[in-house]
Amino acid sequence: MNYDFIKTKIPVIGEEKIPSPIQRGKRGAQSQSFVSDTERIITDVNLDNLTMMIKEGKEIPSFEMAGPRRKIYFDPSKLKCALVTCGGLCPGLNDIIRSIVLELFYGYGVRNICGVRYGLQGFIPKYGHDVMDLKPETVVNILEMGGTILGSSRGPQPIDEIVDCLERMNIGILFMIGGDGTLMAACKIADAFSERGLMISVVGIPKTIDNDIHLVSRSFGFDTAVDVATQAIRGAHYEAMGHPNGIGLIKLMGRHSGFIAATTTLAQQDVNFVLIPEVDFDLEGSNGLLGAIESRLNQRGHAVIVVAEGAGKKFFENEVKELDASGNVKLKDIGLFLKDEISSYFKAKNIEISIKYIDPSYMIRSLPANANDRVFCSFLGRDAVHGAMIGKTKFLVGYWNNNFVHVPMIASAGKRKHVDPNGKLWLSVLEATGQGSLEND
Repeated sequence: MNYDFIKTKIPVIGEEKIPSPIQRGKRGAQSQSFVSDTERIITDVNLDNLTMMIKEGKEIPSFEMAGPRRKIYFDPSKLKCALVTCGGLCPGLNDIIRSIVLELFYGYGVRNICGVRYGLQGFIPKYGHDVMDLKPETVVNILEMGGTILGSSRGPQPIDEIVDCLERMNIGILFMIGGDGTLMAACKIADAFSERGLMISVVGIPKTIDNDIHLVSRSFGFDTAVDVATQAIRGAHYEAMGHPNGIGLIKLMGRHSGFIAATTTLAQQDVNFVLIPEVDFDLEGSNGLLGAIESRLNQRGHAVIVVAEGAGKKFFENEVKELDASGNVKLKDIGLFLKDEISSYFKAKNIEISIKYIDPSYMIRSLPANANDRVFCSFLGRDAVHGAMIGKTKFLVGYWNNNFVHVPMIASAGKRKHVDPNGKLWLSVLEATGQGSLEND
């Protein structure tokens, strides 16, 4: 990636003039460490790249460090904030909501916080969704709940109607928790605010269980997904071992990127074949998957296969494409396709197999976050509040080089990160499984 072209300046809607009300130092604790915009996290830590930039006199691209500032833009006593969760469910949504509400309420003294119900639909009058008053007592016990207390929905809504609603509600800060489509909508909403001269901050908290958001090294929910998916692999492994020529086939999340499938395989190394969107594979032929499975069964008597939901798109190229409410292509079920192909292959050879197909995707998406994700969500939510209170807008809180940073929405929205077929993650998967190339020359 050429980090030299990343524009990292974060827009502001006004000058921060109000001393921060954050109170620290209670019970003898160390006082709050404020950060400034001059504290930066470099985008590329490769020493050769840095040396070259310095020699060429180039400015080293870097992100603003997230965290509280000494002065803020918004007056907490007069501020009204809104939160909305959009798109598919993901472990940690309630943790993010709780973290934002508690930091606004206790950290800054904001008393007017509302939750917009059912995603972007909640802004549109025709749906008639009520808003939810969010206070500490509303969110204190939501960590054990899966999903989101605000509800969610997919699909675009008219930007002008969303902005009209926010203007009527007298909102000062809008927190949008969602994936790539939500971030693109947030960019349009922020632009509409600027066109109307509205001093409203828009803050994104990136949400994707697939961990594929551009310029975000880790997204919440991913750790939980990997944790739970390992149990599916363990179960599939025991099922496969329990029958002659047993095959366990597990489909995991990953429309465009195979991070969950690859990482889960390394976490639970009972897998023999991993199929991801970034690496092509064939079914037939000398190097094809079907022949490789047969060889595995001849050698060990059982096999475990993990497939990401977006793998093998070439097998459906001639089929009519359908779109979901968000405009995404509805993926054909690669798991069921493979199950049928594997079954047909061995039936034609008169070889009896026992294949078990497991799809834990929706169960994983709706579960509460695990301990690691809870801690991560707490940092994300609080840093989103800190950035918003100082008047930053059109940014998301990301995690980069082991630090929480401000990432311009425009630099991230509409782009994805992918598993590098030549990178350490995938090469480690190949070593762990021993599968080799499944593509014919």
